[in-house]
Amino acid sequence: MQRRTLLSAFGAGSLLLAGCGGGDDGGIAPALSQPQAQAAAADIVQTAQATPAFSTLVRALDTAGLVPTLQGDGPFTVFAPDNAAFDALLAELGVTLPQLLADQALLRSVLTFHVLPVRATSTQIPAGRALTTVQGGIAKAEPVGGGLQLTDGRNRTATVTQADILARNGVIHRIDRVLLPANRSIVQLAQATPDLSTLVAAVQAAGLDTTLAGTGPFTVLAPTNAAFTALLAELGVTQAQLLADTALLQRVLAYHVLPQRALRAEIPAGTALATASAAAGDTLVVSAAGVVTDRLGRTANLVLTDRFATNGVVHVIDRVLRPA
Repeated sequence: MQRRTLLSAFGAGSLLLAGCGGGDDGGIAPALSQPQAQAAAADIVQTAQATPAFSTLVRALDTAGLVPTLQGDGPFTVFAPDNAAFDALLAELGVTLPQLLADQALLRSVLTFHVLPVRATSTQIPAGRALTTVQGGIAKAEPVGGGLQLTDGRNRTATVTQADILARNGVIHRIDRVLLPANRSIVQLAQATPDLSTLVAAVQAAGLDTTLAGTGPFTVLAPTNAAFTALLAELGVTQAQLLADTALLQRVLAYHVLPQRALRAEIPAGTALATASAAAGDTLVVSAAGVVTDRLGRTANLVLTDRFATNGVVHVIDRVLRPA
């Protein structure tokens, strides 16, 4: 029964990842070529078992009951933390290895976050786009310094230290840090960011905090505190006056929300994007250079992008946008 449940979860993940492949960035190949398949006779688990640096990962997979699944047909891509990565995680979480292994729910969530339900070599992983894992959360991969850097759901980064370890049923990429799925909503992420405190106050005053803590997914263009200060000067009002105008506040804030998750690399440049504002024509445009133009022709810059949350993604901007 456990194996059937895990296989079902992996199958569902493959549907979620379908949107990542294809296009000009090469997409993700569905299977090993014939020469590769002949050369890689061992499955993913056997390959990991034969690598001393993966002994903690192998123990964790066995404890979580994931070994039979990863010995199946696949295909799978596994971002495999080495033993040093697990040691660092234990120190980060303040737990022992037995304590980590004893928490079955956490262990399965973390381990399945390292698995993609397709085979993707390092050159086939779409750069900067959402990688939907078997766990259900998203990660991102980008080329950095000639290698590949991963960003996890908590906006931590890991580096691929050895790519393209081929197996019969997929491919392994060795990484130097254990990835973790997101654990904060967009609202919680903003609350934990000091430079977004005015935005948090505005969202709460407008009564939108419950919505933005909901399922989503959402993309939020989040103005900094300095951006709100500049808006107050532009409008000639105080912060208290702005927060008191609930109708205006709701429309302005909704104008900063896209009703979908869109990483920076996934935003179509130069295209009018529909926002969550209820008013007709409340669209905005993002250029290839990361300049956002609102309905009044005013511009803002993307200063920090792809901050992951459980229900979407946040991009920080340096000016408050205004609808028509």
